[in-house]
Amino acid sequence: MNKELIIRSSSNNVDFALLKDGKLIELQKDEDDNKFSVGDVFIAKIRKPVQGLNAAFVNVGHEKDAFLHYHDLGPKLPSLLKFVKRVSTGKLKDYSLKDFPFEKEIDKGGKINDVLKSNQSVLVQIVKEPISTKGPRISSEISIAGRYLVLVPFSERISISQKIETREEKDRLKRLVKSITPKGFGVIVRTVAEGKKVAELDKDLQNLYSRWTAMCKQLHKAHHPSKVLGEMNKASSILRDIFNDTFTSITVDDETLFYQIKDYVQEIAPKKESIVKLYESNVPIFEKFGIERQIKTSFGKTVSMAKGAYLVIEHTEALHVIDVNSGNRSNKAKSQEDTALEVNLIAATELARQLRLRDMGGIVVVDFIDMSHAENRKKLFNHLRDEMKDDRAKHKILPPSKFGLIQMTRQRVRPEMNIKTREEHPNGVQGKEVEATIVLVEKINHELEQLLKKDYKKITLNTHPFIAAFLTKGFPSIRSKWFFEHKKWVKIQPRDAYTYLEYHFYDKDGSQIK
Repeated sequence: MNKELIIRSSSNNVDFALLKDGKLIELQKDEDDNKFSVGDVFIAKIRKPVQGLNAAFVNVGHEKDAFLHYHDLGPKLPSLLKFVKRVSTGKLKDYSLKDFPFEKEIDKGGKINDVLKSNQSVLVQIVKEPISTKGPRISSEISIAGRYLVLVPFSERISISQKIETREEKDRLKRLVKSITPKGFGVIVRTVAEGKKVAELDKDLQNLYSRWTAMCKQLHKAHHPSKVLGEMNKASSILRDIFNDTFTSITVDDETLFYQIKDYVQEIAPKKESIVKLYESNVPIFEKFGIERQIKTSFGKTVSMAKGAYLVIEHTEALHVIDVNSGNRSNKAKSQEDTALEVNLIAATELARQLRLRDMGGIVVVDFIDMSHAENRKKLFNHLRDEMKDDRAKHKILPPSKFGLIQMTRQRVRPEMNIKTREEHPNGVQGKEVEATIVLVEKINHELEQLLKKDYKKITLNTHPFIAAFLTKGFPSIRSKWFFEHKKWVKIQPRDAYTYLEYHFYDKDGSQIK
Protein backbone atom coordinates (compact mmCIF):
# COMPACT_ATOMS: atom_id res chain seq x y z
CA MET A 1 0.00 0.00 0.00
CA ASN A 2 1.44 3.35 -1.13
CA LYS A 3 0.38 6.60 0.50
CA GLU A 4 1.18 9.96 -1.07
CA LEU A 5 0.49 13.42 0.31
CA ILE A 6 0.18 16.13 -2.36
CA ILE A 7 0.21 19.73 -1.09
CA ARG A 8 -0.87 22.67 -3.24
CA SER A 9 -0.21 26.19 -1.99
CA SER A 10 -1.83 29.41 -3.20
CA SER A 11 -1.89 32.99 -1.91
CA ASN A 12 -4.66 32.49 0.66
CA ASN A 13 -5.00 28.74 1.28
CA VAL A 14 -3.23 25.39 1.18
CA ASP A 15 -4.88 22.19 -0.13
CA PHE A 16 -3.86 18.73 1.08
CA ALA A 17 -4.72 15.62 -0.94
CA LEU A 18 -4.01 12.17 0.50
CA LEU A 19 -3.72 9.40 -2.09
CA LYS A 20 -3.80 5.67 -1.34
CA ASP A 21 -2.49 3.63 -4.28
CA GLY A 22 -3.19 6.64 -6.52
CA LYS A 23 -6.80 7.04 -5.35
CA LEU A 24 -7.91 10.20 -3.54
CA ILE A 25 -9.09 9.32 -0.01
CA GLU A 26 -8.81 12.59 1.90
CA LEU A 27 -8.96 16.26 0.93
CA GLN A 28 -8.39 19.10 3.38
CA LYS A 29 -8.09 22.86 3.04
CA ASP A 30 -6.16 25.24 5.28
CA GLU A 31 -7.53 28.78 4.86
CA ASP A 32 -5.77 31.85 6.20
CA ASP A 33 -9.01 33.33 7.51
CA ASN A 34 -9.95 30.27 9.61
CA LYS A 35 -9.53 31.62 13.14
CA PHE A 36 -11.30 28.76 14.94
CA SER A 37 -9.51 25.48 14.20
CA VAL A 38 -9.94 22.31 16.24
CA GLY A 39 -7.30 22.36 19.00
CA ASP A 40 -7.02 26.18 19.32
CA VAL A 41 -7.07 27.44 22.93
CA PHE A 42 -8.79 30.74 23.86
CA ILE A 43 -9.04 32.85 26.98
CA ALA A 44 -12.74 33.72 26.91
CA LYS A 45 -15.60 35.20 28.91
CA ILE A 46 -18.74 33.38 30.01
CA ARG A 47 -21.67 35.20 28.39
CA LYS A 48 -24.40 33.42 30.35
CA PRO A 49 -25.03 29.97 31.88
CA VAL A 50 -28.36 28.44 30.75
CA GLN A 51 -29.82 26.15 33.41
CA GLY A 52 -32.32 24.45 31.07
CA LEU A 53 -29.51 23.28 28.74
CA ASN A 54 -27.04 22.75 31.62
CA ALA A 55 -24.57 24.62 29.43
CA ALA A 56 -23.06 28.07 29.00
CA PHE A 57 -22.68 30.36 26.01
CA VAL A 58 -19.15 31.71 25.81
CA ASN A 59 -17.74 34.69 23.90
CA VAL A 60 -14.64 33.46 22.03
CA GLY A 61 -14.68 36.22 19.41
CA HIS A 62 -16.88 34.44 16.84
CA GLU A 63 -20.10 36.07 15.58
CA LYS A 64 -22.00 33.23 17.27
CA ASP A 65 -21.28 32.39 20.93
CA ALA A 66 -19.49 29.10 21.56
CA PHE A 67 -21.36 26.30 23.34
CA LEU A 68 -19.88 24.81 26.53
CA HIS A 69 -21.84 21.89 28.04
CA TYR A 70 -21.46 20.85 31.69
CA HIS A 71 -20.05 17.46 30.60
CA ASP A 72 -17.27 19.28 28.70
CA LEU A 73 -16.09 21.25 31.73
CA GLY A 74 -13.85 18.47 33.06
CA PRO A 75 -13.69 17.46 36.74
CA LYS A 76 -10.72 19.79 37.44
CA LEU A 77 -12.55 22.99 36.40
CA PRO A 78 -12.15 24.73 39.84
CA SER A 79 -8.36 24.18 39.68
CA LEU A 80 -8.25 25.56 36.11
CA LEU A 81 -10.33 28.65 37.03
CA LYS A 82 -8.11 29.37 40.04
CA PHE A 83 -4.92 28.92 37.96
CA VAL A 84 -6.17 31.19 35.14
CA LYS A 85 -7.19 33.91 37.60
CA ARG A 86 -3.83 33.89 39.40
CA VAL A 87 -1.78 33.80 36.18
CA SER A 88 -3.90 36.54 34.51
CA THR A 89 -3.42 38.89 37.48
CA GLY A 90 0.33 38.20 37.59
CA LYS A 91 0.23 36.61 41.07
CA LEU A 92 1.47 33.23 39.75
CA LYS A 93 4.59 32.99 37.59
CA ASP A 94 5.41 29.31 38.07
CA TYR A 95 3.49 27.37 35.38
CA SER A 96 4.80 23.91 36.30
CA LEU A 97 1.81 22.93 38.56
CA LYS A 98 4.16 20.95 40.82
CA ASP A 99 3.38 23.19 43.84
CA PHE A 100 -0.07 24.30 42.72
CA PRO A 101 -2.78 23.09 45.15
CA PHE A 102 -5.63 21.38 43.28
CA GLU A 103 -9.21 22.24 44.19
CA LYS A 104 -11.98 19.71 44.86
CA GLU A 105 -13.38 18.15 41.65
CA ILE A 106 -16.85 19.15 40.43
CA ASP A 107 -19.79 16.77 40.77
CA LYS A 108 -20.46 14.69 37.61
CA GLY A 109 -24.20 15.28 37.87
CA GLY A 110 -23.98 18.93 38.92
CA LYS A 111 -25.53 22.11 37.49
CA ILE A 112 -23.78 24.71 35.34
CA ASN A 113 -24.97 27.62 37.57
CA ASP A 114 -23.13 26.10 40.57
CA VAL A 115 -19.70 26.28 38.91
CA LEU A 116 -19.79 29.13 36.35
CA LYS A 117 -20.98 32.73 36.55
CA SER A 118 -21.59 35.40 33.87
CA ASN A 119 -18.54 37.46 32.87
CA GLN A 120 -16.14 34.90 34.38
CA SER A 121 -12.79 34.29 32.58
CA VAL A 122 -12.19 30.71 31.46
CA LEU A 123 -9.64 28.86 29.34
CA VAL A 124 -11.36 26.84 26.60
CA GLN A 125 -10.37 24.71 23.60
CA ILE A 126 -12.19 24.33 20.26
CA VAL A 127 -13.46 20.75 19.81
CA LYS A 128 -15.82 21.45 16.90
CA GLU A 129 -15.45 24.26 14.39
CA PRO A 130 -18.34 26.65 13.57
CA ILE A 131 -20.71 24.75 11.26
CA SER A 132 -23.62 26.30 9.36
CA THR A 133 -25.52 28.58 11.80
CA LYS A 134 -23.87 27.15 14.93
CA GLY A 135 -20.94 28.64 16.81
CA PRO A 136 -17.91 26.57 17.89
CA ARG A 137 -18.30 23.71 20.39
CA ILE A 138 -15.72 24.08 23.17
CA SER A 139 -14.32 22.25 26.18
CA SER A 140 -12.45 23.46 29.26
CA GLU A 141 -10.53 20.17 29.47
CA ILE A 142 -7.37 21.46 27.79
CA SER A 143 -5.09 19.01 25.95
CA ILE A 144 -2.00 19.70 23.82
CA ALA A 145 -1.37 17.08 21.12
CA GLY A 146 2.10 15.97 20.01
CA ARG A 147 3.43 13.25 17.74
CA TYR A 148 3.49 10.46 20.35
CA LEU A 149 1.80 11.99 23.41
CA VAL A 150 -1.04 14.31 24.40
CA LEU A 151 -0.34 16.49 27.45
CA VAL A 152 -3.34 17.06 29.78
CA PRO A 153 -2.85 19.77 32.48
CA PHE A 154 -4.56 19.39 35.90
CA SER A 155 -4.67 15.61 35.61
CA GLU A 156 -2.49 12.80 36.93
CA ARG A 157 -3.81 10.04 34.73
CA ILE A 158 -1.72 8.08 32.20
CA SER A 159 -3.90 6.63 29.40
CA ILE A 160 -2.76 4.33 26.58
CA SER A 161 -4.34 4.17 23.11
CA GLN A 162 -6.75 1.23 22.81
CA LYS A 163 -5.31 0.46 19.37
CA ILE A 164 -2.08 -0.72 21.06
CA GLU A 165 -3.11 -4.32 21.63
CA THR A 166 -0.35 -6.14 23.53
CA ARG A 167 -0.46 -5.97 27.32
CA GLU A 168 3.37 -5.98 27.54
CA GLU A 169 3.68 -2.90 25.30
CA LYS A 170 0.95 -1.06 27.21
CA ASP A 171 2.71 -1.74 30.52
CA ARG A 172 6.10 -0.69 29.08
CA LEU A 173 4.75 2.60 27.75
CA LYS A 174 2.85 3.34 30.96
CA ARG A 175 5.99 2.73 33.02
CA LEU A 176 8.17 4.93 30.76
CA VAL A 177 5.70 7.80 30.50
CA LYS A 178 5.03 7.78 34.25
CA SER A 179 8.76 8.24 34.90
CA ILE A 180 9.03 11.38 32.70
CA THR A 181 5.65 13.10 33.25
CA PRO A 182 5.86 16.29 35.37
CA LYS A 183 3.68 16.55 38.48
CA GLY A 184 0.24 18.05 37.90
CA PHE A 185 -0.02 16.77 34.32
CA GLY A 186 -1.60 13.70 32.77
CA VAL A 187 -0.62 12.08 29.48
CA ILE A 188 -2.46 10.20 26.74
CA VAL A 189 -0.13 7.88 24.79
CA ARG A 190 -0.97 7.80 21.06
CA THR A 191 -0.92 4.71 18.83
CA VAL A 192 2.25 5.80 16.96
CA ALA A 193 4.20 5.63 20.26
CA GLU A 194 4.19 1.82 20.01
CA GLY A 195 7.80 0.55 20.10
CA LYS A 196 9.34 4.01 20.69
CA LYS A 197 12.20 4.57 23.14
CA VAL A 198 12.04 6.83 26.19
CA ALA A 199 14.30 9.48 24.57
CA GLU A 200 11.81 10.03 21.72
CA LEU A 201 8.86 10.18 24.11
CA ASP A 202 10.69 12.59 26.43
CA LYS A 203 11.61 14.91 23.53
CA ASP A 204 7.94 15.04 22.49
CA LEU A 205 6.84 15.69 26.08
CA GLN A 206 9.35 18.54 26.54
CA ASN A 207 8.08 20.14 23.33
CA LEU A 208 4.48 19.95 24.61
CA TYR A 209 5.49 21.36 28.00
CA SER A 210 7.22 24.30 26.32
CA ARG A 211 4.01 25.03 24.36
CA TRP A 212 2.05 24.99 27.64
CA THR A 213 4.56 27.44 29.19
CA ALA A 214 4.42 29.75 26.15
CA MET A 215 0.60 29.76 26.37
CA CYS A 216 0.62 30.62 30.09
CA LYS A 217 2.98 33.55 29.47
CA GLN A 218 0.40 35.05 27.11
CA LEU A 219 -2.40 34.90 29.70
CA HIS A 220 -1.06 37.79 31.78
CA LYS A 221 -1.70 40.53 29.20
CA ALA A 222 -4.18 38.75 26.92
CA HIS A 223 -7.39 40.48 25.84
CA HIS A 224 -10.69 38.69 26.48
CA PRO A 225 -11.47 36.92 24.22
CA SER A 226 -8.26 36.03 22.35
CA LYS A 227 -6.38 32.99 21.07
CA VAL A 228 -3.51 32.04 23.40
CA LEU A 229 -2.45 28.78 21.75
CA GLY A 230 -2.93 27.94 18.08
CA GLU A 231 -2.70 24.52 16.50
CA MET A 232 0.56 24.06 14.61
CA ASN A 233 0.33 24.79 10.87
CA LYS A 234 -2.01 22.44 9.00
CA ALA A 235 0.77 20.61 7.14
CA SER A 236 2.55 19.67 10.37
CA SER A 237 -0.68 18.77 12.19
CA ILE A 238 -1.79 16.47 9.34
CA LEU A 239 1.62 14.77 9.28
CA ARG A 240 1.57 14.51 13.08
CA ASP A 241 -1.76 12.67 12.96
CA ILE A 242 -1.51 10.46 9.86
CA PHE A 243 2.17 10.02 8.98
CA ASN A 244 3.50 6.45 9.20
CA ASP A 245 5.90 4.03 7.45
CA THR A 246 3.46 3.40 4.57
CA PHE A 247 4.04 6.93 3.17
CA THR A 248 6.06 6.79 -0.04
CA SER A 249 6.11 10.48 -1.02
CA ILE A 250 5.17 13.99 0.12
CA THR A 251 5.13 16.44 -2.79
CA VAL A 252 4.88 20.22 -2.24
CA ASP A 253 4.69 23.01 -4.83
CA ASP A 254 5.80 25.84 -2.52
CA GLU A 255 9.46 26.25 -1.52
CA THR A 256 8.88 27.77 1.93
CA LEU A 257 6.34 25.08 2.85
CA PHE A 258 8.69 22.42 1.42
CA TYR A 259 11.45 23.36 3.89
CA GLN A 260 8.98 23.53 6.80
CA ILE A 261 7.69 20.03 6.05
CA LYS A 262 11.18 18.67 5.42
CA ASP A 263 12.31 19.95 8.83
CA TYR A 264 9.24 18.47 10.54
CA VAL A 265 9.69 15.05 8.88
CA GLN A 266 13.40 15.17 9.80
CA GLU A 267 12.28 15.66 13.39
CA ILE A 268 9.60 12.92 13.58
CA ALA A 269 11.03 10.33 11.13
CA PRO A 270 14.63 11.10 9.99
CA LYS A 271 14.80 8.03 7.73
CA LYS A 272 11.83 9.29 5.70
CA GLU A 273 13.20 12.78 5.04
CA SER A 274 14.10 11.87 1.43
CA ILE A 275 10.43 11.29 0.47
CA VAL A 276 9.68 15.03 0.77
CA LYS A 277 10.02 16.53 -2.72
CA LEU A 278 9.62 20.02 -4.19
CA TYR A 279 7.41 20.10 -7.28
CA GLU A 280 8.72 22.56 -9.89
CA SER A 281 6.88 21.76 -13.15
CA ASN A 282 4.69 24.30 -14.99
CA VAL A 283 1.83 21.78 -14.99
CA PRO A 284 -0.32 22.48 -11.87
CA ILE A 285 0.42 19.89 -9.18
CA PHE A 286 -3.19 18.66 -8.82
CA GLU A 287 -3.39 18.19 -12.60
CA LYS A 288 -0.14 16.21 -12.69
CA PHE A 289 -1.32 13.70 -10.08
CA GLY A 290 -4.85 13.40 -11.52
CA ILE A 291 -6.44 14.94 -8.42
CA GLU A 292 -8.58 17.54 -10.22
CA ARG A 293 -10.19 14.79 -12.31
CA GLN A 294 -10.86 12.69 -9.20
CA ILE A 295 -12.41 15.70 -7.44
CA LYS A 296 -14.80 16.25 -10.35
CA THR A 297 -15.88 12.58 -10.36
CA SER A 298 -16.04 12.14 -6.56
CA PHE A 299 -18.05 15.09 -5.24
CA GLY A 300 -21.23 14.91 -7.30
CA LYS A 301 -24.63 13.66 -6.20
CA THR A 302 -23.97 10.42 -8.14
CA VAL A 303 -20.69 8.54 -7.60
CA SER A 304 -19.71 5.85 -10.11
CA MET A 305 -18.05 2.62 -8.92
CA ALA A 306 -16.56 -0.48 -10.49
CA LYS A 307 -18.68 -2.79 -12.69
CA GLY A 308 -21.34 -0.18 -13.47
CA ALA A 309 -22.61 0.23 -9.90
CA TYR A 310 -23.10 3.69 -8.40
CA LEU A 311 -24.02 5.57 -5.23
CA VAL A 312 -26.57 8.38 -4.91
CA ILE A 313 -25.72 10.72 -2.01
CA GLU A 314 -28.35 13.09 -0.61
CA HIS A 315 -27.60 15.63 2.14
CA THR A 316 -30.34 16.94 4.45
CA GLU A 317 -30.25 19.12 7.56
CA ALA A 318 -30.79 16.09 9.83
CA LEU A 319 -28.79 13.31 8.15
CA HIS A 320 -27.05 11.97 5.05
CA VAL A 321 -28.86 9.34 2.96
CA ILE A 322 -26.94 7.07 0.58
CA ASP A 323 -28.55 4.70 -1.92
CA VAL A 324 -26.64 1.78 -3.49
CA ASN A 325 -27.53 0.85 -7.09
CA SER A 326 -26.24 -2.07 -9.16
CA GLY A 327 -26.62 -0.08 -12.42
CA ASN A 328 -26.56 -1.83 -15.78
CA ARG A 329 -23.63 -4.14 -15.05
CA SER A 330 -23.50 -7.48 -16.88
CA ASN A 331 -24.37 -10.18 -14.42
CA LYS A 332 -21.78 -12.96 -14.34
CA ALA A 333 -22.73 -14.07 -10.83
CA LYS A 334 -24.67 -17.28 -10.30
CA SER A 335 -27.63 -15.67 -8.53
CA GLN A 336 -29.22 -12.39 -7.60
CA GLU A 337 -27.95 -12.83 -4.03
CA ASP A 338 -24.33 -13.12 -5.26
CA THR A 339 -24.78 -10.00 -7.41
CA ALA A 340 -26.20 -8.07 -4.44
CA LEU A 341 -23.31 -9.14 -2.20
CA GLU A 342 -20.68 -8.22 -4.80
CA VAL A 343 -22.17 -4.75 -5.41
CA ASN A 344 -22.66 -4.13 -1.68
CA LEU A 345 -19.01 -4.95 -0.88
CA ILE A 346 -17.81 -2.56 -3.64
CA ALA A 347 -20.24 0.08 -2.29
CA ALA A 348 -18.99 -0.35 1.31
CA THR A 349 -15.40 0.34 0.18
CA GLU A 350 -16.45 3.45 -1.76
CA LEU A 351 -18.69 4.59 1.11
CA ALA A 352 -15.76 4.55 3.58
CA ARG A 353 -13.74 6.62 1.08
CA GLN A 354 -16.57 9.11 0.50
CA LEU A 355 -17.11 9.70 4.24
CA ARG A 356 -13.43 10.64 4.67
CA LEU A 357 -13.19 12.57 1.41
CA ARG A 358 -16.24 14.77 2.06
CA ASP A 359 -15.70 14.71 5.84
CA MET A 360 -19.38 13.85 6.28
CA GLY A 361 -20.52 13.82 9.89
CA GLY A 362 -23.62 13.24 12.00
CA ILE A 363 -26.11 10.49 11.13
CA VAL A 364 -25.57 8.50 7.91
CA VAL A 365 -28.18 6.01 6.61
CA VAL A 366 -27.16 3.65 3.80
CA ASP A 367 -29.69 1.68 1.76
CA PHE A 368 -27.72 -1.33 0.51
CA ILE A 369 -29.23 -3.83 -1.94
CA ASP A 370 -31.39 -6.32 -0.03
CA MET A 371 -29.80 -9.69 0.80
CA SER A 372 -31.80 -12.61 2.16
CA HIS A 373 -28.92 -14.64 3.70
CA ALA A 374 -27.85 -13.65 7.23
CA GLU A 375 -24.21 -14.67 6.59
CA ASN A 376 -24.02 -12.25 3.65
CA ARG A 377 -25.38 -9.40 5.77
CA LYS A 378 -22.76 -10.20 8.40
CA LYS A 379 -20.04 -10.32 5.73
CA LEU A 380 -21.09 -6.83 4.53
CA PHE A 381 -21.15 -5.43 8.08
CA ASN A 382 -17.65 -6.79 8.87
CA HIS A 383 -16.28 -5.52 5.53
CA LEU A 384 -17.60 -2.00 6.19
CA ARG A 385 -16.08 -1.98 9.67
CA ASP A 386 -12.70 -3.06 8.25
CA GLU A 387 -12.82 -0.34 5.58
CA MET A 388 -13.60 2.28 8.24
CA LYS A 389 -10.66 1.29 10.47
CA ASP A 390 -8.34 3.90 8.92
CA ASP A 391 -10.85 6.71 9.55
CA ARG A 392 -9.55 8.98 12.32
CA ALA A 393 -13.01 10.43 13.08
CA LYS A 394 -14.89 8.61 15.85
CA HIS A 395 -17.70 6.53 14.37
CA LYS A 396 -20.20 3.84 15.30
CA ILE A 397 -21.80 1.40 12.85
CA LEU A 398 -24.97 -0.58 13.58
CA PRO A 399 -25.64 -4.00 11.96
CA PRO A 400 -28.04 -4.09 8.96
CA SER A 401 -31.71 -3.65 9.92
CA LYS A 402 -34.56 -5.87 8.65
CA PHE A 403 -35.02 -3.40 5.80
CA GLY A 404 -31.37 -3.76 4.71
CA LEU A 405 -30.41 -0.31 6.04
CA ILE A 406 -27.12 0.31 7.81
CA GLN A 407 -27.14 3.26 10.21
CA MET A 408 -24.01 4.91 11.46
CA THR A 409 -22.79 8.05 13.19
CA ARG A 410 -19.54 9.81 12.41
CA GLN A 411 -17.98 12.59 14.44
CA ARG A 412 -18.25 16.00 12.82
CA VAL A 413 -15.58 18.47 14.02
CA ARG A 414 -15.33 20.81 11.01
CA PRO A 415 -17.61 21.86 8.14
CA GLU A 416 -18.19 19.23 5.48
CA MET A 417 -16.02 19.46 2.35
CA ASN A 418 -18.54 20.51 -0.29
CA ILE A 419 -17.26 21.03 -3.83
CA LYS A 420 -19.74 21.88 -6.58
CA THR A 421 -18.97 19.69 -9.60
CA ARG A 422 -22.06 20.53 -11.62
CA GLU A 423 -21.66 23.42 -14.08
CA GLU A 424 -24.02 25.27 -16.37
CA HIS A 425 -24.55 23.78 -19.83
CA PRO A 426 -22.15 25.68 -22.15
CA ASN A 427 -24.86 26.66 -24.63
CA GLY A 428 -27.82 26.71 -22.27
CA VAL A 429 -29.49 24.00 -24.37
CA GLN A 430 -28.91 20.23 -24.24
CA GLY A 431 -27.58 18.79 -27.50
CA LYS A 432 -26.00 22.05 -28.73
CA GLU A 433 -22.44 21.21 -27.54
CA VAL A 434 -20.93 21.26 -31.05
CA GLU A 435 -22.19 24.79 -31.74
CA ALA A 436 -20.83 25.99 -28.36
CA THR A 437 -17.44 24.39 -29.11
CA ILE A 438 -17.19 25.98 -32.57
CA VAL A 439 -18.06 29.45 -31.21
CA LEU A 440 -15.47 29.03 -28.43
CA VAL A 441 -12.73 27.89 -30.86
CA GLU A 442 -13.44 30.92 -33.09
CA LYS A 443 -13.06 33.18 -30.04
CA ILE A 444 -9.76 31.49 -29.05
CA ASN A 445 -8.56 31.77 -32.66
CA HIS A 446 -9.30 35.50 -32.76
CA GLU A 447 -7.51 36.21 -29.44
CA LEU A 448 -4.52 34.10 -30.47
CA GLU A 449 -4.07 36.07 -33.69
CA GLN A 450 -3.99 39.31 -31.68
CA LEU A 451 -1.35 37.86 -29.31
CA LEU A 452 0.85 36.52 -32.12
CA LYS A 453 0.92 40.00 -33.67
CA LYS A 454 2.38 41.29 -30.38
CA ASP A 455 5.40 39.02 -30.94
CA TYR A 456 5.14 36.76 -27.87
CA LYS A 457 8.01 34.25 -28.05
CA LYS A 458 6.14 31.35 -26.47
CA ILE A 459 2.43 30.95 -25.81
CA THR A 460 0.67 28.25 -23.79
CA LEU A 461 -3.11 27.80 -23.93
CA ASN A 462 -4.74 26.27 -20.85
CA THR A 463 -8.24 24.95 -21.54
CA HIS A 464 -10.80 22.24 -20.72
CA PRO A 465 -9.67 18.71 -21.79
CA PHE A 466 -12.53 18.42 -24.36
CA ILE A 467 -11.53 21.70 -26.03
CA ALA A 468 -7.83 20.73 -25.85
CA ALA A 469 -8.64 17.45 -27.66
CA PHE A 470 -10.75 19.31 -30.25
CA LEU A 471 -7.76 21.58 -31.02
CA THR A 472 -5.04 18.90 -31.16
CA LYS A 473 -6.64 15.76 -32.61
CA GLY A 474 -6.85 14.85 -36.31
CA PHE A 475 -4.60 15.80 -39.23
CA PRO A 476 -4.18 18.53 -39.91
CA SER A 477 -5.34 19.64 -36.44
CA ILE A 478 -6.44 23.21 -35.68
CA ARG A 479 -3.15 23.70 -33.82
CA SER A 480 -1.20 22.51 -36.89
CA LYS A 481 -3.08 25.06 -39.02
CA TRP A 482 -2.06 27.78 -36.52
CA PHE A 483 1.59 26.69 -36.97
CA PHE A 484 1.44 26.72 -40.80
CA GLU A 485 -0.22 30.14 -40.75
CA HIS A 486 1.80 31.94 -38.03
CA LYS A 487 5.04 29.86 -37.93
CA LYS A 488 4.73 29.56 -34.13
CA TRP A 489 3.90 26.45 -32.12
CA VAL A 490 1.26 26.93 -29.42
CA LYS A 491 1.50 24.55 -26.47
CA ILE A 492 -1.94 23.35 -25.31
CA GLN A 493 -2.33 22.29 -21.67
CA PRO A 494 -5.56 20.40 -20.73
CA ARG A 495 -6.90 21.56 -17.33
CA ASP A 496 -9.35 19.28 -15.52
CA ALA A 497 -10.19 22.10 -13.07
CA TYR A 498 -11.57 24.38 -15.81
CA THR A 499 -15.22 24.71 -16.76
CA TYR A 500 -16.11 23.93 -20.38
CA LEU A 501 -15.87 27.52 -21.65
CA GLU A 502 -12.87 28.59 -19.55
CA TYR A 503 -9.44 29.18 -21.10
CA HIS A 504 -6.34 31.32 -20.43
CA PHE A 505 -3.15 32.18 -22.34
CA TYR A 506 0.27 32.15 -20.61
CA ASP A 507 3.66 33.54 -21.70
CA LYS A 508 7.10 31.88 -21.55
CA ASP A 509 7.47 32.83 -17.84
CA GLY A 510 4.18 31.17 -16.91
CA SER A 511 2.43 34.50 -16.32
CA GLN A 512 -1.15 34.86 -17.50
CA ILE A 513 -1.60 37.11 -20.54
CA LYS A 514 -4.52 39.43 -19.83
